[in-house]
Amino acid sequence: MKYVQALLSALVMNVATILSLTIPARTSTHYLYASRGQVSVIDKVTAVTCIGYRLAAALICLSMALLLAPDIEASEVAPVQLGTRPFYLVDQLNPGVLKEELSRCAAETKQFRRTDFSIGHRGAALHFPEHTRESYIAAAGMGAGIVECDVTFTKDRQLVCRHDQCDLHTTTNILTTELAGKCSVPPQFDARGTLRNGKLIRCCTSDLTLSEFKSLEGTKARSDPAASTGQVYPVSGTLMTHAESIDLFRRLGVGMAPELKAPRVSMPFGGDYTRQDFAQQMIGEYVAAGVDSRRVWPQSFSYQDVLYWIQNTPTFGRQAVFLDSRDRIDVKAPGEVAALVPSMEQLVRDGVRFIAPPMQMLLAVDNADRIVPSAYARAARSAGLEIMGWTTERSGRLRPGGGGYYYSTVKEVIRNDGDILTVMDALAQDVGIIGLFSDWPATTTFYANCKLK
Repeated sequence: MKYVQALLSALVMNVATILSLTIPARTSTHYLYASRGQVSVIDKVTAVTCIGYRLAAALICLSMALLLAPDIEASEVAPVQLGTRPFYLVDQLNPGVLKEELSRCAAETKQFRRTDFSIGHRGAALHFPEHTRESYIAAAGMGAGIVECDVTFTKDRQLVCRHDQCDLHTTTNILTTELAGKCSVPPQFDARGTLRNGKLIRCCTSDLTLSEFKSLEGTKARSDPAASTGQVYPVSGTLMTHAESIDLFRRLGVGMAPELKAPRVSMPFGGDYTRQDFAQQMIGEYVAAGVDSRRVWPQSFSYQDVLYWIQNTPTFGRQAVFLDSRDRIDVKAPGEVAALVPSMEQLVRDGVRFIAPPMQMLLAVDNADRIVPSAYARAARSAGLEIMGWTTERSGRLRPGGGGYYYSTVKEVIRNDGDILTVMDALAQDVGIIGLFSDWPATTTFYANCKLK
């Protein structure tokens, strides 16, 4: 049966590809590109109409569904599908060597491969609701070699995938269900049914049992403190336990990057469930599933969590990642970097091998307006640390002098969306990062296939 499924998947994907190549390019959406009434060479190959795109996407989803049937092995997962986004970014690049190299790669590469450089941030959060089964499958389909599950716990101490322990009111449909009444701070409505406490609502995984949590649907992470109703963004996804994510990731053939989220409730929870119990339970689920520790990168912003894994679960602790959020320093100033506690050298002495700051901490602009490694990046590399970065494809449209948080240290040289690839190239080639978290993993997959062979 599995061979029939694989054959059907290949057939459906070929039809989808033909549709995407033959329907004329004309769209106004952000990810599909056409401008000035003309279509570039890349666009002629990659862009599709809204109708054609939806039909092609539906066929691709069908092929993935065929391959993700219970008896399908990881090696038979559908081929990587990048969509049009990376090629739009190439078209936006300023003329130069990078654009020439990536354009040639786009034209010559027949099949893109999965790569560990491409890390699915909460899955493919720009495509499907974060930390849902659909988002995780999409990330793998876009070529992410590693996918992230942020880990928190329920009222009955079961581990689940959520970015924040208390974000259910902004990332699920809980406010439209009877479970809203169980929220730490439930919604309050007046006699006319108008929501009166939108700014104060707080719904946590620890308010619910596992079965209650699993009855919810994931939605796009949106919130409006001034909202007068509890209606949610009309896209849903299947919520996942941590153990379910492990099983899915194994079947998809991807590495795993679980992040132990800081509890938003008093610890010890229930009087006896400590932070150390939480950290141990997360690793314990990989041990119980028989997962190879070399394919797991446990993460935490808490240095104590990282040290706990190194000291108490050394097989998994060897790949523990310290998520460094010390972003208020001047990353261009060697003195401020040297004054960090713990220092880069201390991290290594303590057994830490991987560090992951927000990507802007790794970059600076020199006097010639070139993007170069920051003093922070140079110090990390000098100490012998492996570096990951976060998060690309999370900043909306890039415009001259802008880009928001993740481009704050290089904003003066940002011009347009193509600079997503310019920055990515600096991170990979000059800083030497080994992986980059992305809300749209197809972009990082495309770059790695073309430049990190």
